Amino acid sequence: QVTFVESGGDLVQPGGSLRLSCVASGPIFRITVLGWFRQAPGKERELVATIANGGSTNYEESVKGRFTISRDNAKNTVNLHMANLKPDDTATYYCNIGMGLRSAWGQGTRVTVSS
Repeated sequence: QVTFVESGGDLVQPGGSLRLSCVASGPIFRITVLGWFRQAPGKERELVATIANGGSTNYEESVKGRFTISRDNAKNTVNLHMANLKPDDTATYYCNIGMGLRSAWGQGTRVTVSS
């Protein structure tokens, strides 16, 4: 089973940008849909963005126009570029299989948006 390691989280001011990276332990070209998720303190984990093998993407309403998900099957990576960050984006971010049975969750990467 493929597992994922996330990185790139940081403390950033409102309006700032970050690029999160996720490296898979094995080939991802067979995984039809990959996704980025986030979990804020005291809240349930939510799906933020997905990307299919063909490149089609979907975003949670609050991040549309600000976040961009991408994948590189040759490098087994899934990235999330986040722009115009808001305090409500503060959370631990995870990548995983976007549809169907998920892999074990990784440690995630912490994003804090604060002035």
